[in-house]
Amino acid sequence: MVKQQVESVAGDKIRCDACPVMCYIANGRSGACDRYANDNGALVRVDPFTIIQTTLEEGGKVVSFLKSAEDGDWDGDLVHSHSSFVTAVGAGTTYPDYKPAPFIVSQKENGIDMVTVVTEGIFSYCGAKVKIDTDRFLGEETAIVRVDGEAVGHVMTSEYGSQMLSLGGVHHLTGGSKKEGRVTCDTLMKLCNREAVELSIDGGATVIAQAGTAPTVNGETEERMRVGCGSATIGMFARQWLGHVDDVVVVDDHITGVLSEHQAGKLLHIPPTGIRIKGRRSTPGRYFQVADPGTGWGGTNISDPLSIIGDFDPKTAYPGLRLLMVSTTGEQYAYYVLDENLCPVLQERLPAPLQESVEIIADNCEPALTSVLFMGGAGGSLRAGVTSNPVKLTRSVKDALTHVSCGGAPAYVWPGGGITVMADVTQMPSNAFGYVPTPALVAPIEFTMRLDDYRALGGHMEAVVPIERALELAERKVAAMDHIPWPSAPANFRWGN
Repeated sequence: MVKQQVESVAGDKIRCDACPVMCYIANGRSGACDRYANDNGALVRVDPFTIIQTTLEEGGKVVSFLKSAEDGDWDGDLVHSHSSFVTAVGAGTTYPDYKPAPFIVSQKENGIDMVTVVTEGIFSYCGAKVKIDTDRFLGEETAIVRVDGEAVGHVMTSEYGSQMLSLGGVHHLTGGSKKEGRVTCDTLMKLCNREAVELSIDGGATVIAQAGTAPTVNGETEERMRVGCGSATIGMFARQWLGHVDDVVVVDDHITGVLSEHQAGKLLHIPPTGIRIKGRRSTPGRYFQVADPGTGWGGTNISDPLSIIGDFDPKTAYPGLRLLMVSTTGEQYAYYVLDENLCPVLQERLPAPLQESVEIIADNCEPALTSVLFMGGAGGSLRAGVTSNPVKLTRSVKDALTHVSCGGAPAYVWPGGGITVMADVTQMPSNAFGYVPTPALVAPIEFTMRLDDYRALGGHMEAVVPIERALELAERKVAAMDHIPWPSAPANFRWGN
């Protein structure tokens, strides 16, 4: 438990100043956020203060025996077993802004004096961007996303096999009813802590979303995301169909592909088949709007693929013509042969080469996942906790002199004004997010830079402590992920001018 100075006492209660709610907390009880408690008159942080460590037992990678001259002589340490990074998870907040960040930690990294400023930010201006890997129709763009009947966000664009949702934001947190703000805050915290949440979309689907797992749409768990649009699928697999079928239609809500008309078919000298597709022809072999969006074939609302085909042209088509119809994931497929009246007749079995091609389409589809990216704007309390001149921190981040991470995970910093960050929640320690009932999300954020640069920022030098001191207070140690760059490594920074 991380203890903090108590600024006011009323009877046997102490007043917490970690957020604007300013709870009075009785001994042995926690505040409204369940994050701070009264421990015999001391204000303590209930959630564990977390550091990331690299050790051999925790999967650290062996480093080379050879080290450069500037790194110094090798000391026999096969791994960076001493490497520790103090995250903001469980650190506490800086409210009411003028106080230094809870932990400003110095350490050497490859002989360079570094400092990491650690704080949990109270984010009223925050949300989550949720990527749902599915071809199924979730809802029209801008359709409202609800939880427990309350609006918590909206549908964004479709992005090549994924549906995008924008959840949270200050208007949902503070601009609506108290219930809307409370439900929005709870939804964001659960999603960012990798818990499952049921989302209902106006005029669309019900989705169970959980970061790092397959989404469930209308009760059906997604298995794979599309290999590509219908046209791209034609281009990728045209050679595998050559000689085994006369035409192929890849059904897709966005761009349906037709092999005999497609440029790939032309280059393979596949003759016209007289097929007629219902929809808006774009370029040869590419059709838009063949059906309405839905949860059927290729993200359309059809269950019978022949419903998108008109009568075959008798001048070109012929009895015995072989036709394969397949979806962009390979989950739906059908094989037809034209009869004497040029009507497609469903065949019970696919020829072995076509069955193999359908399986290859499926194999090339990546597993469907739900991805949750926390997004927030680092405002006054965060920057003032780092330096007495907050704009200098913003400039330092833009100049790549300061590295931003969230719970140790690399954060993408958006261009333009301010410090607007986005980070993958699956790369953070578990339970990295909390809340305050204002309502607002509490999220970890770290600023790492050279000690000299921190001094030049006008940083709170009097609050800098060595990492050994922070390690004494840490209650939870988690292993570093091999694929995540070490947050305080000098490779993350631009050295010199």
